[in-house]
Amino acid sequence: MKLTRLPLVLSAGLLMLMTFSCDSGKTVPDSAEARADNLLEQMTLDEKIGQMSQLDLGYFMDPEQLKQAVRDGRCGSLLNFLGTEQVNEIQRIALEESRLGIPLIIGRDVIHGYRTIFPIPLGMAASWNPEAVRQAFRISAIEASSDGIRWTFGPMIDITWDPRWGRIAEGCGEDPFLASTLATAMVTGIQGDSLNDPTSLAACAKHYVGYGFAEAGRDYNTTYIPEPLLRNVVLKPFLAAKEAGAQTFMSAFNDLNGIPTSGNQFTIKKILREEWGFDGFVVSDWASVTQMVNHGFAEDDKHAAAIAINAGVDMEMATTSYYDNIKTLLDKKKITMVQIDDAVRNILRVKFRLGLFDNPYVNPEARAKILDPSFLEHSRTVARQSAVLLKNENAALPLAAEKISSVAVIGPLADAPRDQLGTWCFDGRAENSVTPLKAIRDLLGDQRVNYVQALTYSRDRSKKDFAAAVVAARRSDAVLFFGGEEWILSGEARSRGEIGVPGAQTELLEALAATGKPIILVIMAGRPLAIGRELNLSDAVLYAWHGGTMAGPAIADLLFGKESPSGKLPVTFVKGAGQIPFYYYRKNTGRPASAQSFTPVDSISSVNPQISIGDKSFHLDYGFTPLFPFGFGLSYTTFGYSDIELSSQVMKMDGTLTVSARVTNTGKMDADEIVQFYVRDRVGSITRPIKELKGYNRLSIKKGETVEVKFTLRAADLAFFNGKETVTEPGRFDVWIGPSSEEGLHSDFILE
Repeated sequence: MKLTRLPLVLSAGLLMLMTFSCDSGKTVPDSAEARADNLLEQMTLDEKIGQMSQLDLGYFMDPEQLKQAVRDGRCGSLLNFLGTEQVNEIQRIALEESRLGIPLIIGRDVIHGYRTIFPIPLGMAASWNPEAVRQAFRISAIEASSDGIRWTFGPMIDITWDPRWGRIAEGCGEDPFLASTLATAMVTGIQGDSLNDPTSLAACAKHYVGYGFAEAGRDYNTTYIPEPLLRNVVLKPFLAAKEAGAQTFMSAFNDLNGIPTSGNQFTIKKILREEWGFDGFVVSDWASVTQMVNHGFAEDDKHAAAIAINAGVDMEMATTSYYDNIKTLLDKKKITMVQIDDAVRNILRVKFRLGLFDNPYVNPEARAKILDPSFLEHSRTVARQSAVLLKNENAALPLAAEKISSVAVIGPLADAPRDQLGTWCFDGRAENSVTPLKAIRDLLGDQRVNYVQALTYSRDRSKKDFAAAVVAARRSDAVLFFGGEEWILSGEARSRGEIGVPGAQTELLEALAATGKPIILVIMAGRPLAIGRELNLSDAVLYAWHGGTMAGPAIADLLFGKESPSGKLPVTFVKGAGQIPFYYYRKNTGRPASAQSFTPVDSISSVNPQISIGDKSFHLDYGFTPLFPFGFGLSYTTFGYSDIELSSQVMKMDGTLTVSARVTNTGKMDADEIVQFYVRDRVGSITRPIKELKGYNRLSIKKGETVEVKFTLRAADLAFFNGKETVTEPGRFDVWIGPSSEEGLHSDFILE
């Protein structure tokens, strides 16, 4: 298709944006702000309303109707409209056949890859490697932009403490510090070095805000979050995204303390706009404006539109309450023209920053980069760094490929190319996936791999193939069991009440363990599963998440010792759903539990006086510890921590403190270690967490090598919101440097 630029005579709006203004003869500054203001002056009310409306392709059954809507200035953005020729044609119509020639911004969910799929974001968070994550999102943007997409609805940076919530897969876990550093990396990767680069996508920080705290992990549900928790935890990654330059924010589905977030003036107008100075635009989540009627917060769609506009939602996604009702709302003085102009200016500003007015078209040659070998190799690297070794009894791993006669490869996810791509993955293709079975066969050869799927999918309860699996196990030196949950069990609207391993997988593991062969369990899942039973049946457990296109080769690299596992958990693993919520930075309580105070339920006599058993805070059946703590992860080598030192025992409010330690690779293999730095404020004007992550460093350490690691602490790093104001309070603080949230070298200092 031949692409032409708009002749000047066709558009008064674009003519106004040339070097000289027709009205004044003055030079117009070539800035997004000035250009947006000049264009806004030329727009009719209908055209402004169009810019505030995003339409999904499915809204129009007839493509000609869609084209006419674009000619009429009916919409400012299209959702899920992609393809080089299609995007170029619709942009041509927008520029050449609409009155003002305003380009569209094309949006789509590109959550953890476009065609080259990376591990789910929760898996990427387990890498604790912001630079690798940044590169992954840069690759995603390069691929997506080649199909005309210039706006993605990511990163998803909701903090959650609830693995029942299906969308935990899309976030970075439970910790605000880790999530904030990764939010920065994701935004930077999505948007690149320059917004007007053709490969740049506008990032969208979502879901603003509190969505991950849905009651009982039920998607879309009510959230109650006190302001100290909101500011000290939930908002932090969103502020990091804003500081990284995220151009858009998405208002969420949930209500927050009784106010739906798409109508919440406190979070959008006060915090996002006034306190943080955000100057991009806010888009609603899918139909979240009109869903305020369901919430019982709006009488009808018209009322919902007024609430959302007054709250500061600039663009409505999918539904049409803005388009249908803005004129009436203006006439009735429920909203103002100033609000409409502010919203449109915010949208136009982002379009100008993206260079859409100057270069709206897609170069067809850009698609040649899709699935580039270097992209696939990076997917393999990130998948490898994301996997977490949870158990390795008697050094069951790594396997020696040159010594092993054969292995049994068993389980529903050993050769499940779509499942390994994970949730919320529109454009990845199963045929591009390299599965663990294929990777292991490539490494060992077909003759040394005894494969029995045994269960056709993760929820399968049929035991008809168990006998064949047991035979394969007996013929082999070791059993590689690939289990977990299919992709469809996690993600949006995929909340689970029980989070154990589904189907008959555990029964199959029991049958395989009875053979006496070493059992290596590889879990591929979209959430932290409760795997206590499976853990006890296995000699080694590798948690590989849904690892993306190159999950198979990455897992094979780890199983056979090409590299050591180095991932660390970005979320606490609970023993069962009854232990939720459980997160490492919990409060101490007035009666903290300990090993001495814990009384297991089976040890309690059936005849008792009325007493408070243990007199501390724990569950009789689960105890007071998780299955695995935040930050946990094993390696094929061992690391020793020593010599913690503080630059001073007293830190001044206007000064800094350096905390250092030495880390030694005491094992027999070069490997990476993720060194973690935690702080505790012993006394506060509100109760403070028992630990808070304040820094981390991923280090490559050769066997026998000792490295020094340093963390610098500022008084501002110790600030918190106490319900009235953000304060840094003097007093005594604890510090730890170690391999997880439950281990480490300890010291303390005084802030004065």
